[in-house]
Amino acid sequence: MSAPAVHSLWTTAADPISKINAPKIEYGQLSPTLIVIGAAVLGVLVEAFVPRKSRYYVQAFLAVVALAAAFAAVVGLAAGGYGTTKAHIAAMGAIAVDGPALFLQGTILLAGLVSIFMFAERRLDPEAHGNRVDSFAAQASAVPGGDTEKAAIKAGFTTTEVFPLALFAIGGMLVFPSANDLLTLFIALEVFSLPLYLLCALARRKRLMSQEAAVKYFLLGAFASAFTLFGIALLYGYAGSVSYATIASVVDGSITNVDPALADTMGNDALLLIGMALVGMGLLFKVGAVPFHMWTPDVYQGAPTPVTGFMAAGTKVAAFGALLRLLYVVVPGMRWDWRPVMWAVAIVTMLGGAVVAITQTDIKRLLAYSSIAHAGFILAGVIAMTPDGVSSVLFYLVAYSFVTIGAFAVVTLVRDAGGEATHLSKWAGLGRRSPLVAAVFAVFLLAFAGIPLTSGFAGKFAVFKAAAAGGAGPLVVVGVVSSAVAAFFYIRVIVLMFFSEPKADGPTVAVPSPLTMTTIAVGVAVTVVLGLAPQYFLNLASQAGVFVR
Repeated sequence: MSAPAVHSLWTTAADPISKINAPKIEYGQLSPTLIVIGAAVLGVLVEAFVPRKSRYYVQAFLAVVALAAAFAAVVGLAAGGYGTTKAHIAAMGAIAVDGPALFLQGTILLAGLVSIFMFAERRLDPEAHGNRVDSFAAQASAVPGGDTEKAAIKAGFTTTEVFPLALFAIGGMLVFPSANDLLTLFIALEVFSLPLYLLCALARRKRLMSQEAAVKYFLLGAFASAFTLFGIALLYGYAGSVSYATIASVVDGSITNVDPALADTMGNDALLLIGMALVGMGLLFKVGAVPFHMWTPDVYQGAPTPVTGFMAAGTKVAAFGALLRLLYVVVPGMRWDWRPVMWAVAIVTMLGGAVVAITQTDIKRLLAYSSIAHAGFILAGVIAMTPDGVSSVLFYLVAYSFVTIGAFAVVTLVRDAGGEATHLSKWAGLGRRSPLVAAVFAVFLLAFAGIPLTSGFAGKFAVFKAAAAGGAGPLVVVGVVSSAVAAFFYIRVIVLMFFSEPKADGPTVAVPSPLTMTTIAVGVAVTVVLGLAPQYFLNLASQAGVFVR
């Protein structure tokens, strides 16, 4: 009896093969991502075929042109109405082209562009054997301190692979907040995480510390990815689909045609709750929220500073975009389940980041804990569950990313014989030695602290206002308290720079090329403009704050 049954199954399964439709891909609407990924692939070919002497210039030029072109494509799509009236789901349901996606992609591309300027900087270290050097190891595969490394430095080698790696990371970051199904989300997560693990290991100075940071990031990131994947499997079991729209319709009970094979597990709330918790854990790891933050200070401290700035800005923007889409599109019907958990995470993140930062003696670790506290502030806006919540988070992410990149760009300038002088004691009296650099850094610190007339104040005000309107008043009180705690250690650094005596053997401030100057200037300009006249950008964020479902 069984053989004919198998046979009939086999024939029915094989029957519709003639009806496979070709996939419909809207290349124009996916152009920002395609431009960046295409340039990254081209960068790999440059590494293979262009002579070593010319690679640095070709790679830097290619990266800058690609990011500028991709940004122009995002602006073109927004002007064409794809952020508002024409917002829709593209690429066979895999990618959403809507306001939040375009807004976050524009932010990531601009942040990536100014970060590439820092990657290309070659005037901060003294020349080695007549060759200019950058922040990255001469030959990444060489053992730190070994003969191969010495030979590579003498020969004037440079690791130009950092440019295509950064482009691959940016490509993944562009897809991450616009992913409209769980598999696309996971692939984007891996595409932007793997290059970052590599970039963290490539510091020219303190190479062992840099490699340790990369290994920690890789191991913890692999765990977070595994949790995410397991959560995706459970959500697939719950809804019978990885598509956001289908999962959302199963959550709110509006789905009608149920596959009989999935009827038993569909609607099993245990699968939904555990699956969402695991996927949420993976995203909270990426934004650096407590208790998934332990990688942040070590990685920020050990990675090359240009990479730290790029990672701190880009990863936050991409991961918060994905988190917003997941909570607002997939499980708005479950808010009673996830909001209390997010409340708890936001509170411990704000307080934990601010309190632990007070004890730090290294400027990069201090900025790392500051970024953890900021993740808590942004979560307050996520929890609001209102259109204002979305737009306030979008605005905060723009403000935060440029302040962060600017601050890390300043950190690259303060140097002693061993490279960057990141210990806080070395920064004493910097305001008397180099008033301009200290003043610029003070502007960034005041923005982090949320002092009025800076972008940080406008961002915090928008997020807290949205949270209060969304019924999260107590969260705002905790946010204001932790902002006050955080202001203490930012202002302590300013006092240290301007009111302490400079040490005789203190660090010098390197004179950068126009590349780093541009990065810092853009950071200051965005900080001041968003602080003095935030209304236009708040309006832009609120226009872009509607997710397509």
